[in-house]
Amino acid sequence: MRLRLPFLRSAPTVSVIRLQGLILSGGRGLDDATLAPVIDRAFARGRPAAVAIEVNSPGGSPVQSSLIAARIRRLAEEKRIPVIAFVEDVAASGGYWLACAADEIFVDRSSVVGSIGVISAGFGLQDAIARIGVERRVHTAGRSKSQLDPFRPEKPEDVARLEGLLTDIHAHFIDHVKTRRGSRLKDNPDLFTGEIWIGDKAVSEGLADGVGHLMPVLKERFGQKVRLRRYGARRSFWRRFGARMSAGFAEGLLDAAEERALLARYGL
Repeated sequence: MRLRLPFLRSAPTVSVIRLQGLILSGGRGLDDATLAPVIDRAFARGRPAAVAIEVNSPGGSPVQSSLIAARIRRLAEEKRIPVIAFVEDVAASGGYWLACAADEIFVDRSSVVGSIGVISAGFGLQDAIARIGVERRVHTAGRSKSQLDPFRPEKPEDVARLEGLLTDIHAHFIDHVKTRRGSRLKDNPDLFTGEIWIGDKAVSEGLADGVGHLMPVLKERFGQKVRLRRYGARRSFWRRFGARMSAGFAEGLLDAAEERALLARYGL
């Protein structure tokens, strides 16, 4: 039994949530369903002095980014606990969406920050299947049911429809950043073009609040005896050692390739 004396104050505790990797639904990366219990525990256990989020993500699903960020904000406001983000290699696109859930954002001098935009990428394989003599057969009920089929030539109306969807999602992203960063953002027309900034430049543009690392900042803010309580999504034994079976193995390879491609866009 641990004796607690009312006149002895314990050192402040900060909950640390690690958000690393692609933002994908279905448990293949960072998603709201997987992170919900992690985030809930981080805010609920022991009344932390603050919640710190370590962000290292090149982005991914805008919906999952929004859901995770909204969960963090909801709990922060309900429990009146400040949130501080610490960016490692990259917080770009959806990764920056997550970072903006914090009240303050700190970066390393070489962190990649920004990429406030939306992208859709794919392949056109209609010439390839024609060369090997394959005929594509698709039957639908509803004229808009089949769109952007990679085995058929692009239709201008399909491209226009996709661009409209991307524009709407981009507007939601911009609104989130403006709401969270407010007057700290500089009046720079390039901020919302998908451009990226590094460390100090991200701070000067108002995308981050300072250059600083987790422990030094938390010790300065909460004292030298501040304690950290870490939280992260649990992975199975097989996923910890990188093993996937049958179809799951192929899926893992595709996820790894996608993450590698996203990181390569930022020179990482």
